Amino acid sequence: MVNATTILAQRDKALLDTDFPFLGIRQQGKVRDFYSYNGQRITITTDRQSAFDQVLGLIPFKGSVLNELAAWWFHKTRHIIPNHMIATPDPNVLISDDCQAVPVEIIVRGYLSGATKTAIWSSYSQGERTIYGLEFPDGMVKNQKLPNPVITPTTHATGGSHDERLTREQIIGKDMVPKEIYEEMERVSLELFRVGQLEALKHELILVDTKYEFGVVDGKLLLIDEIHTPDSSRFWKADSYQERIEVGMEPENFDKEFLRLWYVERGYSGEGQPPHMTPELVVQVAQRYMMLYEMLTGETFEAYEYPINGRIEAAIKRELNV
Repeated sequence: MVNATTILAQRDKALLDTDFPFLGIRQQGKVRDFYSYNGQRITITTDRQSAFDQVLGLIPFKGSVLNELAAWWFHKTRHIIPNHMIATPDPNVLISDDCQAVPVEIIVRGYLSGATKTAIWSSYSQGERTIYGLEFPDGMVKNQKLPNPVITPTTHATGGSHDERLTREQIIGKDMVPKEIYEEMERVSLELFRVGQLEALKHELILVDTKYEFGVVDGKLLLIDEIHTPDSSRFWKADSYQERIEVGMEPENFDKEFLRLWYVERGYSGEGQPPHMTPELVVQVAQRYMMLYEMLTGETFEAYEYPINGRIEAAIKRELNV
């Protein structure tokens, strides 16, 4: 794992954004830059760190961790559903099919957890028992395992908008997604989550909850965006989970929930001006992301020198023969 000195030395040079006119018009999400080129989508995962639907700063090496880990999972889950990945010519780059994105994100949750407004714990702790159209019993505690994983869909946030809760009935009743497509999304999501949990346990991790996004090409459903990364999922350390929740402690985690809790403890939950990231926070987030990558893949994450825009541009041009 990369040490703190190296991380902080690269902090001011980390990848904020890209500008590749040869690819056409750039679109930007919270973390990724997108280009459409000859029927393909070129996605560059930057080092922007988001939470609460806000970009909070830069975490060196984060973009390549996310991109490479997502590619690792895409390979592992092709037997469940085809995905949009074509090639990864650079650690920060994914070339994929240019799909029509489904405007609904599927969130699968295995535990009563989360610090965001769309998390089920946020609602449960305020007394709600019907959440996302699902019924939850009294007497549950934070981070408790649910009897069975549940699906809590949300809208797909764009621009400065926030994710909004949905129910199955709303999605189908309002024709947001054709019924047969949505039912397939639910079935596939539960199977992806089951396989993800089994794989995580092999590495002494708990896959707590996760987000799946889907696209359609020629009427065919594909998994898109990312899968089982520390940005889209929560992971806890399995061997200490039970002991820690019994004494009211947060589980040891390897995802951005650590970052969310840091902000919540300082009174920030998405509104107003966020506190500035401290050097210590930057190092801890970067190292947690790298540690998760290494635990799951069994590979050592190798640091590199910034800036990397030139490296990325050269790799894309080689791949596309531009």
